[in-house]
Amino acid sequence: MYPILHDILGDHKGGDVFRCFDMWHLFLIFLFVALMVAVYLILKKKGTEGRGKALDILMDICFGLYILDFFLMPFAYEYIDIEKLPFHICTAMCVMCFLSRKIAWLKEWRTHLALLAFISNFVYLVYPAGVMWHQGHPFSYRVIQTLCFHGLMTVYGFNAVVYDGEDISWKTAWKELTVLAGMVVWALLGNYLYNGTAGSYFHFHNWFFVVEDPFGMLDKDMAPFIMPFLNIIVFFAVEMALHPLFMKMREKVREGEEIS
Repeated sequence: MYPILHDILGDHKGGDVFRCFDMWHLFLIFLFVALMVAVYLILKKKGTEGRGKALDILMDICFGLYILDFFLMPFAYEYIDIEKLPFHICTAMCVMCFLSRKIAWLKEWRTHLALLAFISNFVYLVYPAGVMWHQGHPFSYRVIQTLCFHGLMTVYGFNAVVYDGEDISWKTAWKELTVLAGMVVWALLGNYLYNGTAGSYFHFHNWFFVVEDPFGMLDKDMAPFIMPFLNIIVFFAVEMALHPLFMKMREKVREGEEIS
């Protein structure tokens, strides 16, 4: 059974190779943006309870894809890739968004976690460098799983910010900052625990890019002191830039509920 599943899920070499912004990639971007808009329009016609149930199901699917990947990676790659532990922002936000729908006291953080999930996953959907580096076939499991996961998280994040949880406002901006600071601390912990030499093998991860500049512009000795703060500044600036849009969209949702 293992050889059969490995042949199906393994990286298929030869023929077409997945490249950023090729036709297959552009199609997937279009597909998930269209799905995001479609879900937005469908939820617009539903009540609060219906929206909540729909978002619960969507988040369960995203979390299910994430967990299932750990069981399928041995067939696909012949090992479990610990790079996919939830220390990167996309995977960490998947876990936290899932928990925010299951744990009562996390409900007030649901919108703010979803906002960060939307931004981070959309960025990866647009530029999936981690997939591109493997030079796999567009229909390889690695390509399909990774892009579907980030695409569906983008769909969830956008619609959860618009329809669910606490309202977005300037007064709640401190919560965005708190989530980002917590994410940086969590990523630093992951890098501290997993990076190092074991026997003859050197383990290096750069979860949430807090220990090394992914663009190579910063000196390697200085990057660990700069990147944690730079990430907070950049992501917080993007979140603040999106605040007016989501504030307006949530206002229209409330107006629609009052009319109905």
